Amino acid sequence: MEEYWNLTVDCLTWEDGKGPELIVDDGGDATLLCIYGLEKEREFEKTGLLVDPARGTQSEDEYYLFKTINDCLKKDNKFFSKLTKDLRGISEETTTGVARLYKLQSEEKLLCPCINVNDSVTKSKFDNIYGCKHSLVDGINRATDVMIAGKKVLVFGYGDVGKGCCQSMVGSGARVYVSEVDPICALQACMEGYEVVRIEDVIGEIDIFITATGNKDIIKAEHMAKMKNNAIIGNIGHFDNEIEYDLLKKWPGIKRTNIKPQVDKFTFETGNSVIILAEGNFFILFQDVY
Repeated sequence: MEEYWNLTVDCLTWEDGKGPELIVDDGGDATLLCIYGLEKEREFEKTGLLVDPARGTQSEDEYYLFKTINDCLKKDNKFFSKLTKDLRGISEETTTGVARLYKLQSEEKLLCPCINVNDSVTKSKFDNIYGCKHSLVDGINRATDVMIAGKKVLVFGYGDVGKGCCQSMVGSGARVYVSEVDPICALQACMEGYEVVRIEDVIGEIDIFITATGNKDIIKAEHMAKMKNNAIIGNIGHFDNEIEYDLLKKWPGIKRTNIKPQVDKFTFETGNSVIILAEGNFFILFQDVY
């Protein structure tokens, strides 16, 4: 994650020291870096102190975000003022990124006008469904090369992304289950022929778990401890907090084995293992890289 945030800084920094005029964001990370960076810069200007990045952070991702901000301010205490000086607009193309923008808007922290591209019909009804339908099976095959036909797959979330995931898995011959809290989406899944379940009811029989909700702590470490041996866990939502990966790493007696880049096996003291894709991040992106 440290490398990721350092590269985000590099992407936003021009050779002349200026920053971008427009940001085309995918998930809101570049936007967050600019906004929180400017916020921390102003605090630093007032107090002369850089806050420990471990204080108040809830995940490894947040820790490295604030560590990167601190590193930038140590080099130049006006770094983020210069970075955002010419910023005129931001567009955001993901569901979770748009949710971040609305939160920042409610807190009156937005630096410039922002355009919600995600809710465009040609984005949500095409890329979210058909793009994910195409990419999910490809990502799983690249990561594990497992035969999907006949496997039991549980998809969390039956929004547009979840719909594409279900279609992708059915097209590969999987038996698909859906977990969904919204009653309308759950009814849609039911009427499409999917069995709507709670994770607790099927946890010991599912072969592949896919999170597609955009929400936090969907698959907990305690869930993973109860899964069948070599269950595969992947996240196609944009952020890594859908899976309690940080807590899994701290589970008593857990043993981590790296199988290949972005594919790790975690073995519990019981002998059962789970396979985590891309450390709980958006694994389609990482499989494209590797």
